This record gives sequence, C-alpha cells and structure tokens, in this order.
Amino acid sequence: MTSVPAAHWIARMASLPRRHRELGRHALLYLVAGGATTLLQALLYLTARAPLGAYAANLVAIGITTVANTEFHRLVTFAGAEAAAARRHLQTVATFAFYACAGSTVLLVLHSTVEHPSPTLETALLVATTVAGGVARFLVLRTWVFRRRVKMTG
Repeated sequence: MTSVPAAHWIARMASLPRRHRELGRHALLYLVAGGATTLLQALLYLTARAPLGAYAANLVAIGITTVANTEFHRLVTFAGAEAAAARRHLQTVATFAFYACAGSTVLLVLHSTVEHPSPTLETALLVATTVAGGVARFLVLRTWVFRRRVKMTG
C-alpha cells in the first residue's frame, strides 16, 4: 500500500471551491464544539441529577450548553456570516426546545421500561440523543442561521 503525501491533500483542498473548503472547516469546528459541549452536558447532568432529579437536571444541562454552543458557533465556526439577532435567538430557543423534548422523551421511555435506571444509563441515552440531533442542527446552522450571502455582480 502506498501513502499519498500530505502536500497532495493540501493542494487538492486548495483547489476546491471556497464553499467546499468552508464546509470542511465548519464541519470540523462543529464536531469539536459538539464533542466538548456534549461532554459538558453529560457532566452537568450527572452533577445536577441527584439534587434536581432526571428531568430538571436534563433541562439545566441543555440550557447551559445550548447557549454556550450557539455562541461558540457564532464567534468561531461561522464567524463572518450574517445572522440577525432575532434569527439567532429563535434558533437557540428552537434548539433548546428540541433537545428538551427529545431528552425528556428518552428519559420518559427509559423510566417506563426500566425500573431503576442508573444515572450512567440515563446519561448515555441523553448523549446518544444529543449526537443524533447534532447532524440536523449543523445543517440548520449552516444553511439558515449563519448562511453566507452571495453578492451578485451585474
């Protein structure tokens, strides 16, 4: 098996249209931020689980991480893209509502099927739910919230 030199891949990336290069950059930053905030969400949930209960701990963890994650994407991942404040706030509220509903549903199903689920099992299912929702959120952020406007020359 032969390896392809790094210079080949760098040259190939440079030859791609700008929108394809941006997609790769956006996806990488999104994955890094998503991984970090998902880990933070799990830690917050586990910390708040005992004093607040599963449902309230989930809402607290989602609330904190949704705001932090959206701000990271605004400042870093999609920096320079136009995003009206109202659109950003609507996206943040919609994201929170989605993850709150999805997480609460997962917890409800788990608690109705397993007599005494462990906090670790709850956390694992919440993380899986967050990861599944992340793909749709990336597409919404990239195509609607932080879209780039193409200037037409005439």
